[in-house]
Amino acid sequence: MKLRAFEAISRALSENGVRYIVAGGLAVNAHGYSRFTADIDLVIALDAGNIVAAFAAMAAAGYEPSLPITAEQFANTSLRQRWIDEKGMRVLNFFSDQHPETSVDVFVYEPFDFEVEFETAMRGELLPGLPVRFVCIPTLIDMKRKAGRARDLDDIQHLQWILDEEQGHG
Repeated sequence: MKLRAFEAISRALSENGVRYIVAGGLAVNAHGYSRFTADIDLVIALDAGNIVAAFAAMAAAGYEPSLPITAEQFANTSLRQRWIDEKGMRVLNFFSDQHPETSVDVFVYEPFDFEVEFETAMRGELLPGLPVRFVCIPTLIDMKRKAGRARDLDDIQHLQWILDEEQGHG
């Protein structure tokens, strides 16, 4: 994962007014547990206008879906549900020839109440004037618990230590 790719994506999403939250390994890093991550995981608000804006922003940053899916198809709730039910799809992957070392995974469902998390998410600046929201630790722990991979279990332990320390229990 390259910082310049994250910067390009964050800038394009911000300029297009996309409501999104960073999850996955980048959120783990943002909360203080540094570890390698190869991609960028995003949860976007799944209303049609936000989806269209997100696809436009991804294209502006040089990214396109790895599957032939349009913004309009992605905005179709029943079609997304069919992908989840029939194909086990959890994310739509985006790739870029400009940033071949950094792929982007956009969740095809909202793994939490987006509006609540958007308000409570940790806010930071990737660069001056470039705000980014990261999933809060309790939500991130819950997402990783549901995923249940070895990497996620390790992340959960470190995130719990960070949370305990923040709450004065460490």
